Amino acid sequence: MPPAEGSARKQRCLDILQLQARGLCQRMLGIGCKKAVIGISGGLDSTLALLVTRTAFDALGLPPKNIVAITMPCFATGEKTLKNATDLCRQMGTDFRRVDISAACTLHGQDIGHDMNNTDIAYENIQARERTQVLMDVANMEGGIVIGTGDLSELALGWCTYNGDHISHYGVNCGVPKTLVKFIVETYARELAAPDTRDTLLSILGTEITPELVPGGASTEERIGKYDLHDFFLYYMLRFGYPPRKIYRAARITFAGVYDDATIKKWLTTFVRRFFTQQFKRSCLPDGPKVGTVTLSPRGDWRMPSDAVSALWLREAENL
Repeated sequence: MPPAEGSARKQRCLDILQLQARGLCQRMLGIGCKKAVIGISGGLDSTLALLVTRTAFDALGLPPKNIVAITMPCFATGEKTLKNATDLCRQMGTDFRRVDISAACTLHGQDIGHDMNNTDIAYENIQARERTQVLMDVANMEGGIVIGTGDLSELALGWCTYNGDHISHYGVNCGVPKTLVKFIVETYARELAAPDTRDTLLSILGTEITPELVPGGASTEERIGKYDLHDFFLYYMLRFGYPPRKIYRAARITFAGVYDDATIKKWLTTFVRRFFTQQFKRSCLPDGPKVGTVTLSPRGDWRMPSDAVSALWLREAENL
């Protein structure tokens, strides 16, 4: 978490942006690659990934047209997010493409015998995996790499589709929690962006966080909990090894007047359950830069068996 409002926060956010960009620069130099492909949804994570990629390309002296930015609307894509995605890609000077995946997802559902009127997990993940297939195939066509957009909070909760948005050639946001994503995008908007780009970024910041996979579906935070809480839980669990009872006590003090005890307990229990059960996704993460003290890379700071038992932790969280 960056410092409170002011120059210290601004500098911290700009430093993190540079760390992300330098990591991507090193990867592209190492493999001799001059093109990148990135899926842009109009949400926060893909927005930050695009800002990082553009910063890296500027540092490498590569034209922004070498960034192939693709928006892939489907059944639940909103007009606002689609417009923001389109505007941002054009304002950043990318090679912008729109690929509507509705027909491909419908056909795939028919091929495997799935009723596409049933908006279950298969319905959602068909869309996520189709988007990844498009990005990977375009990357092959263009001789580029796919830039991952998923953030640290999503990795902790497993809020990604295995072999969907979970996969890329290099994940620039893997060390950045969702709350920090917001701060960095806001700092870029106010300090570095041209006026039209600033307006688009502020619109994205003001948009409710949602995967837009199910028409009329609930927001992400309604489904899995508030990100400020989850990022707090993650930090004190990984950085200091706090068990659920100690995390709960600290959260009650920190979020007094913001969340009641029942809400904190509810989402802490959700965090513990998902953190353990979703390790299998983190065990095969793409590479990405470490930018803070907490990371979940299976090759660096975090080694955990995918079948680790959560019973003791979950029991303590449930009995608070």
